[in-house]
Amino acid sequence: MEKKLAVDALSALAHGGRLAIFRLLVKAGPEGLAAGQIARKLATAPNTLSAQLLILANAKLVKARREGRSIFYAADFDRMASLLLFLTEDCCGGKPEICAPLAGIAARAKCCA
Repeated sequence: MEKKLAVDALSALAHGGRLAIFRLLVKAGPEGLAAGQIARKLATAPNTLSAQLLILANAKLVKARREGRSIFYAADFDRMASLLLFLTEDCCGGKPEICAPLAGIAARAKCCA
C-alpha cells in the first residue's frame, strides 16, 4: 500500500462516527448492511451517515452496492488487510517477540476462529 493511501484510510478512520460505522460493517461481514440499518443501529441521522459513508468510500474502506431501492455498504476487507499489513510490515526491527502479540490477536479474531 502506498503511503498516501494509508494516510487517506487512517484519516477517514480518525473520527469516532466513521470508526463506529467501519467497525459495524466489519462485524456485518462481506454482505454488509443497508444504509438504513446502519443509521438505526448507530442512531445516526441519515444525512450525517451519508457524509460519513462517502468519506469511507473515498478512502476505499467501504464498498456500496444497490439492491432494489436500498444501498448496501460493506467493509472492503482487502483494503483493510492492506492497511494492517502496511502498519505492521516493518515491525520488530529484528526482534520478532515485539510483534508476536499481533499474531495472537489475529489468530483470535472472531471471523477467523
